[in-house]
Amino acid sequence: MEDFEGQFATLSIAKRSEQTKDPTYLLDIDCSKTAAGAGNQQLVAVSCSNRSIHVYNKQTLGLVGQYSGHSGPICGVRFAQTSDNLLFSASGDGTVRCWDVRTPGIDAVQVFRGYPSNVFSSFDVNCSDLVICAGTEKVHEDTFMVFWDARVVKSNSTAGPQPLGVYSESHNDDITQVRFHPSKSDMVVSGSTDGLVNVFDIGTDTEDDALLATCNSDSSVSSINWSGEQYDQICCLTHDEGLFWWDLAQLETEEPITLLSVQDARETTEIQGGSLDYLIRGMYHERAKKLVVVGGTNTGKLHLLDCRAEGLRHMCALQDSHSATVRCFHWYTGDDSLLTAGEDAQLLLWKPGAVELSTAKKGLMKSASSVQQKTRVHGKTMCKRKK
Repeated sequence: MEDFEGQFATLSIAKRSEQTKDPTYLLDIDCSKTAAGAGNQQLVAVSCSNRSIHVYNKQTLGLVGQYSGHSGPICGVRFAQTSDNLLFSASGDGTVRCWDVRTPGIDAVQVFRGYPSNVFSSFDVNCSDLVICAGTEKVHEDTFMVFWDARVVKSNSTAGPQPLGVYSESHNDDITQVRFHPSKSDMVVSGSTDGLVNVFDIGTDTEDDALLATCNSDSSVSSINWSGEQYDQICCLTHDEGLFWWDLAQLETEEPITLLSVQDARETTEIQGGSLDYLIRGMYHERAKKLVVVGGTNTGKLHLLDCRAEGLRHMCALQDSHSATVRCFHWYTGDDSLLTAGEDAQLLLWKPGAVELSTAKKGLMKSASSVQQKTRVHGKTMCKRKK
């Protein structure tokens, strides 16, 4: 435990990205698993509020490429699991695009299109890089999870690869999160502003058969991540700063599935000498076998929280970092480094015991968050297994 907490307590800024000519919110982040790109370097991809994607060298945070082509807001970026030269992005323009990071520019290697009314609000690629799933906003009472074969093969049709199919019955509002299991390629979890978190086995023939369990967060879902030694647990965060931690291993037992339920972490989490304004996301620390939740303040301070059955416990704060709301982070276990990005247009690299050599000042692009809190009236049944 001491090593686990000490590791976070010694995190210091090693690098800051240089301010771009057009400052923009940095919204989502992913890191290649190994060296990739033209310079055979580990890469970081960040989606921006101006509908572009920036790719950086992870060690130097130097900008190595920019990609544009989406005509709507980008809802996420993901490097392929088996080929770090491929980067996927999804957008409200109804497309998922695949980019080759060795050739920066505006042309995607492949464009996966949804149906005409689709506005994508979330997406993911499974661990075998065979399936893409994108969740849509609610349009004309319809909400879909759309699936494609992710293998990049140039199509003779200008429309691109056709979807494999859709799920349309399990959510009735915007699908804000889609997350495939880290090692089980057919298992995916989805979350929505309807408050429901659904677990599917897409290896079955129909949506009804695929639905394994439904959990109710009683609020609009903002983030989902898998956790636990077998990754059989789900951590769900909500737009009103709630947290729900479920153990799917208990679905076939009489034991409670809910490990922790927090209605508002801002009120229940004790931050000595500080405050907590929002939660960003959870992550599972494999070596420590711990679920860690990262939150922050509107002025850019970051808080690292230990998630336990008794509640959230504050471990440490990362000081002198961002100057506005932090929107995303990525923990890289290879060198115990942390990447953070947010509304001050800065990408920061943190390492244990690092000394920042750059004299670049923090950006001053502080403004009100563009995330609008969404609330719904929900039923009180927390979780149920598929009958």
